[in-house]
Amino acid sequence: MVVTRFAPSPTGKLHLGGARTALFNFLFARKNKGKFILRIEDTDKERSKKEFEEDIKNSLLWLNIEFDSFFRQSERIETYKELIKKLQSEGKVYKCFCTKEELEAQKLEQISQGIAPRYSGRCSKLTKEEISFFERTRSYVFRIKVEPQKLEINDLIKGKVIFDTLLIGDFIIAKSEEEPLFNFATPVDDALMGISHVIRGEDHLSNTPKQIIVLKSLNMPIPQYAHLPMILSKDYSKLSKRHGATSISELKEEGFLPEAIINFILLLGWHESSDREIYSLNEAIEAFSLERIQKKPAVFNEKKLIWFNRYYLLRKSPSEILSLTYKDFKEKYNFQDESYILKIINLAKERASTLKELIENSFYFFEEPDYKPELLIWNKAPSTAIKEFLEKTLNVLEGIEEKEFNPEKIKLELSKLSPNDLGLVFWPFRVALTGLEASPGPFEIASILGKERTIQRVKKAIEKLS
Repeated sequence: MVVTRFAPSPTGKLHLGGARTALFNFLFARKNKGKFILRIEDTDKERSKKEFEEDIKNSLLWLNIEFDSFFRQSERIETYKELIKKLQSEGKVYKCFCTKEELEAQKLEQISQGIAPRYSGRCSKLTKEEISFFERTRSYVFRIKVEPQKLEINDLIKGKVIFDTLLIGDFIIAKSEEEPLFNFATPVDDALMGISHVIRGEDHLSNTPKQIIVLKSLNMPIPQYAHLPMILSKDYSKLSKRHGATSISELKEEGFLPEAIINFILLLGWHESSDREIYSLNEAIEAFSLERIQKKPAVFNEKKLIWFNRYYLLRKSPSEILSLTYKDFKEKYNFQDESYILKIINLAKERASTLKELIENSFYFFEEPDYKPELLIWNKAPSTAIKEFLEKTLNVLEGIEEKEFNPEKIKLELSKLSPNDLGLVFWPFRVALTGLEASPGPFEIASILGKERTIQRVKKAIEKLS
């Protein structure tokens, strides 16, 4: 049975790279009718935070990446403790009493001799008397004995990879019996949870031989490994926040949709043989395979993420968008009329790329715009001429009956004021209503604002030119 896992440390919010790893594990498990496990690796007591664990869980669920089981490593300490004792009793693990200074001196000596730095194994040769003495006088860590050998794995993405354990040396697996380190707790959990495939970033490739050594020492099954290509910025440097690498929860706050993010990260390092770009989550499950994951790094393109978001936003009905934004409209503008907000959404969604942009760009529907008088001027026309046309616009608007105050009627009547240069009428009218050079059609805006507020704003524009 295929069993995959996503095993983040709760030391920060879930970012795009982690979300992609979770997605690929989820897709592979679902495609093969298997299980997907979320395992929080929180044995680092100092850096692990409950708030980050909650962010990871909530972000995955918001993305509709559902996990079948949930574990915390901190709740499995007794398991690791017993296994460390077992390895000790079998002579496969020993206590190391070397100080930082001694280890640094050893490292410098090896470098000076042109030897790759690794632990010398000196504490593995201590007598019982020496061990007893050091236990009373020094702190210690646990190291696992590593036999010189060539470890070969068939990575499902990278292909055959060979590791020389001579370059690794005896490595630390725990700070104490109750403080296991990553390269011990992780493979132990993978084995005990029946993980069949470990799909993770290639930055973990160097951990793989150490984890295999642990599994072999415990006579536990070794999963298949697949290391995903890194995600880089456009200039092929390491992706950072300045390139737009934000957390999933921050993207949610910025108004991105979960289906857009899923579609975007799906194509970061994976493609079908066709040029297809649009996938629902169910379609992604059906299409996904490890064979189509590329070996070279994926490149983060924020514009493409925005393109996906706009694609999915345009396909949502105004009522669907209202359900996603009503709370934010209410909090930002202290306004609760759903029918009014629905009209705004219907008009504004065509020009928005995110939910946040839609909300913020609709400010003029809730508050009077502030702008400089010069913005009212069309094509260098005299301000007196613009004022005159605004006054004519006011007269026309006042003459339209309330029941006929709709976009078609407003446009029809205002078009008569300057048929040879509509800009003299339409431009200052738009600015009067929105304070902007670009916006949805001023006639649609006026219709939503209503006759009274539209007239009020035109009057203020006239005052600005007086």
